[in-house]
Amino acid sequence: MNIDKQPITSYRWETFSHMADIGIRGFGNSPEEALIAVSLALISVITDPQKVSPTSSVSITCQDDSYDLLLYDWLNSLIFKMATENMLFSAFEVELRLPFLRGMAWGETIDREKHKPAVEVKGATFTELFFGQNGNQWIAQCVVDV
Repeated sequence: MNIDKQPITSYRWETFSHMADIGIRGFGNSPEEALIAVSLALISVITDPQKVSPTSSVSITCQDDSYDLLLYDWLNSLIFKMATENMLFSAFEVELRLPFLRGMAWGETIDREKHKPAVEVKGATFTELFFGQNGNQWIAQCVVDV
């Protein structure tokens, strides 16, 4: 995989307020692009993704019956990998063919001085969960528990 093919700045994502938690949303021209964008939104809740060097990788495989549930599984798998492998990510590749999602995440070990993590994300929730199209644009979103 060529992780340099599309820079972080070419993806569009945002966060939004939701009571005590934080909403994340990614946009794309394809479901895969929206997944990568929402993954960057997830990381942006913790730190600036541009501070994370993509030096190590982990693979993630999910299987579920709907785009929404694959999004939920993907985000929780990323959160699990960050917690158990003490990593942050900044580059992603996903291949999505219902009911399967296979992906890679590149990042590095958390360095508290370098990354200055703002919060700990505990998990993706079903709140505001949506992964679908609005016109020609794909949107992937949910609220994460912090």
